[in-house]
Amino acid sequence: MGIEVVSRRRSAPAVAAAFPGAAIVDVTSKAAHPWVRLSPFYPHGGIPVPFTPGAEAQSVEGIWQALKVFDTADVDPAKLTLTTMAGLKRTTRRFGPVHGHRAGLHGETLLDYETARRRIYLPSYHWVLTHRTEPELAELRALAASGPLVLLDYTTNGDVTDLSTPLSHAALIRHHLEETWPT
Repeated sequence: MGIEVVSRRRSAPAVAAAFPGAAIVDVTSKAAHPWVRLSPFYPHGGIPVPFTPGAEAQSVEGIWQALKVFDTADVDPAKLTLTTMAGLKRTTRRFGPVHGHRAGLHGETLLDYETARRRIYLPSYHWVLTHRTEPELAELRALAASGPLVLLDYTTNGDVTDLSTPLSHAALIRHHLEETWPT
């Protein structure tokens, strides 16, 4: 399976020239249907919130943002209910430095960035891939089986330990399709 993850910020002609004959699929929140369903911002609903039995979220990004703890703000359960794919981000500009992600809505433990990726983001996004996006993944598998496949995302970092840039969900899709999911 030849799957590449490429920045959505590159021009379409540049991507096409770099990967001749490849199927090019945007999997960001700006993608067309059905591919937008692979975005962590997409409101699938019913996503279990890690470390919080019985709690569910609309989106993976809602979970990630809800459990983030800042200088001046703790968890924000309202982020779990948003279905608009907008208004999810909680920023250092508004709330000050991030101290970590809380291990659950009512947990006392703060997880560092890498641990939060492993214990919150990865399980939440994997749950969506395995429970909500099988038709899209089947189509991506078929595309990859018939030739090169390029997944477009805003970031291209597929290394959970590389904390210098955000983790690419397109890279996680590639891991899932190639059965190399990080732990």
